[in-house]
Amino acid sequence: MLGMGGNLIMMLVDGICLARYSEDTLRASGPAVFAASTVVVVITRTVGITRSYVAQAHGRKDRDAAIEEGVNGLLLALLLAVALLAATPLMPWIAKLNGQPPHIKELQSQFLMLSTSFGAVMSVNMALSSYFNGTARTKVPMTVALIGQGVGVLAIPGLVFGLYGLPEMGMRGSALGTLAAVSTMLAGYAICLPTGFFTSFFQVLGQGVYRNVERLWLRLRMGAPSGGGAGLNQLGNTSFVWLAAVLGPVALAANNVVVSLNYAAVVPPTGLALGCNVLCGNAIGEGRHDKVPHIIRVTLAVAGVYVGLIILLQVATPELLLHPFGLANADAAVADSAVDAARMLWIYALAFMFSAVATAVLDSFGLARFGFLARVAVMWGVSVPTICLITLTNRGDESLLPVIWAVYSAFELVIAAVCFWRIRRAVVGLENGLMTASTVKAVP
Repeated sequence: MLGMGGNLIMMLVDGICLARYSEDTLRASGPAVFAASTVVVVITRTVGITRSYVAQAHGRKDRDAAIEEGVNGLLLALLLAVALLAATPLMPWIAKLNGQPPHIKELQSQFLMLSTSFGAVMSVNMALSSYFNGTARTKVPMTVALIGQGVGVLAIPGLVFGLYGLPEMGMRGSALGTLAAVSTMLAGYAICLPTGFFTSFFQVLGQGVYRNVERLWLRLRMGAPSGGGAGLNQLGNTSFVWLAAVLGPVALAANNVVVSLNYAAVVPPTGLALGCNVLCGNAIGEGRHDKVPHIIRVTLAVAGVYVGLIILLQVATPELLLHPFGLANADAAVADSAVDAARMLWIYALAFMFSAVATAVLDSFGLARFGFLARVAVMWGVSVPTICLITLTNRGDESLLPVIWAVYSAFELVIAAVCFWRIRRAVVGLENGLMTASTVKAVP
């Protein structure tokens, strides 16, 4: 949670810098950042299945297996990082999908072209952090993340505004500052890895191409639904940002600010959800499914205290929270619309807390596919079409921005409820999808 808290600060600094740099970067930042995040999160969440594999091996007290699973995750991450870098020429095409003016699309393309570079590094970081988190060495990812985020907090404003003797690069500076941060994290993880990890890496490579392809395919098959679900969620967020633009330029600018503010409510609970994933994975690997409900309740209690505080601030003092984004100098209509929407964020904060924990626990059972299908059915079958209907039939009406936030949040709660229902079945049935898949694969 502390590591994700540092990530929150870096994301807020990034959002504030782009909001204050110019009106154009404010308008371009929301769609560009969310579109890039959609692509990157598919890769990182797919690799993130490594955390569940490592956690289960750690729960069985099998140190060698935990290291080997970490190596498998690293190999998967390297493979997907290469694929992401190969997709770089396609990224500007994403900017052409929205209806913004050409100069806004150009700014979005600048960010998107560089997003694959920091996304590739983030993929490798996810594999390495999954090893440390899965083996309960959570202080390593926390320390490494905070150091890297500290670099990002300095590099992003430096490269956006041209501070500390650095070049002024605007949107490009935001992406390059992020790249500097995640590269620092990669160096930190490499330093902290145990010697046995590197030995195991070469041993796994020595097992032959066929064996490694078979093993990586299994992990890709198990992790892809998690990555796909996270990607669909992020794509839904991206569509939400684009659909807000249908309500007019005032709603678009206001929503970009509100989305950045919303990070405060959703990023730290994501860290708690990852911790819940590890603890549930340890329990499942140990064969103690009965521990899972208690772990979930404790996670939700801790997350609830934090989210409750954020909700209080969002409802009572939205103007204070929005002040750093420069709304005092913005158009009055934009400021008023942002304040109204900020007061509605509490619903999404609550909904996301439940859905993040539920999705993380499903991953620990090897049931990511169920979470993926639930998100497809609810978000893309009902939620996004409903918001489309509201925005397209009320073009230019920025007063509806809080309404579409409420609708979006309500369906996120539905997804959480469906996922918790499936978790209950998995606990009662003593399910372990990861072990079952591995066993089936091993049968001749």
